[in-house]
Amino acid sequence: MEGRIYGMETEYGCLPPASDPFLSPDFVSIKVKDCVFYREGLGIIDMHYRGRDEPPGNGGFLFNGGRVYIDMGHVEYATPECTGLFDLVAADRAGERLVQRALDQLGLADSAAFFKNNIDHYTGATFGCHENYLVRREVPFAQVLLPTMLPFFVTRQIFAGAGRVGCHTDIFEYSNAEDEGVEFQLSQRADHIVTEIYQWIQFSRAIINTRDEPLADWGLYRRLHLLVGDSNMMEYATALKVGTTALVLQLLEEQERVVCDIRLLDPVQAIRDISRDMTYRWEVQLEDGRYTTATEIQRAYLDLAERYLRGRDEEGDWVLDEWRFVIDALDHDPGCLVDRVDWVAKKWLLEYFMREEGLDWQDTWIQSLDLEYHNLNAERSLYFDLYERGLVKRVVSDEQINQAITHPPANTRACARSRVMRVLADQKTRYQIDWDSVCVGDEKFLSLDDPFLTYDREAEAFIRECRQMPVDKF
Repeated sequence: MEGRIYGMETEYGCLPPASDPFLSPDFVSIKVKDCVFYREGLGIIDMHYRGRDEPPGNGGFLFNGGRVYIDMGHVEYATPECTGLFDLVAADRAGERLVQRALDQLGLADSAAFFKNNIDHYTGATFGCHENYLVRREVPFAQVLLPTMLPFFVTRQIFAGAGRVGCHTDIFEYSNAEDEGVEFQLSQRADHIVTEIYQWIQFSRAIINTRDEPLADWGLYRRLHLLVGDSNMMEYATALKVGTTALVLQLLEEQERVVCDIRLLDPVQAIRDISRDMTYRWEVQLEDGRYTTATEIQRAYLDLAERYLRGRDEEGDWVLDEWRFVIDALDHDPGCLVDRVDWVAKKWLLEYFMREEGLDWQDTWIQSLDLEYHNLNAERSLYFDLYERGLVKRVVSDEQINQAITHPPANTRACARSRVMRVLADQKTRYQIDWDSVCVGDEKFLSLDDPFLTYDREAEAFIRECRQMPVDKF
């Protein structure tokens, strides 16, 4: 898909060793973060405050162009800026391997675990998978983008949901008597979304975050920051989730007047109703009182994208083909998507286990298995059991994933940032690295305002200048 920058941020849940009360999730997470930078040497650590909650040493940028840091006690991994959909999938999978490899290096893989999921059954906490899309500033954000995208995000979970056992109940947020009867649902995040749009992540989980922080040229771009998505284990689900979103955004940028005019009566209630409806009807009420379904809403967006965007490039056509295949399959038999949609695979595995062991959805064993689906340890993960037996549809290779652990995408500014960082790693130099700039000492500044550029000549000149700086300037 042309002219799009993507990025993802994933918070990993941590289960510490039960045998040692001093090894808390926070402690293990910090040790893993330190291992990534100091033992593995995969990046350089921050030397400056990035905010009140990110002191020096809290995290740093990686040579692959991404970041690893501690956020609210969790290890969080942010991919580099990507223009290719499958580059993004490879970079996302690289984060899993990077974190698990650090746990192995620490000798904790047999007793501790990291999970790529969004809920804690025990405490009711949730942690996020945030998607980021660069959007042209000229698209009217409040008047066009927000109302157009909301129905799409509410219904996207039918193929992007990671699945969960039970539900989250919080009487101070958004609950009712029907919570007691929920055995399984499509999405892990749906129960934790309390409003449609909001600016600050920490205070109110919204479908769309409206904070205007483009990390690029403010005059040209804004960043669409999403909190609504689940952390997907399936590569295919990640690619389809991001790819369909990118196509709808491309429609908005190019064909603003022909976008879907769909308005939901209550998007927050709809996102929960769809997630919990295991009859697969997924019926929702529109603003005008009529009813429709999640699959029909998705099909409306798909038909427009097919009409205006077919034939632009191979990635876009792949998304269009798979989008239609999945919607048709969901209408016919969701079970046939067991190799590519997380909630379908998880439900199939858990139902098989319940039949074999004579259990029901309320058994705590099933909650444990729900979590084990997301374990990053391939020897213990239910997902990786399917993966290693060749029962999931791959969209990137192991070689691409391993390459993405240490190398940035070759066609974005992440490439320049990585080149400069590798030089700084060998020098005793005071630096400040950010997504859109690099500062060295008190004098040298490299602007990376345009994420689509690789800044080859600028980075080379900057590196030469830094090497010529006298030591007392550091």
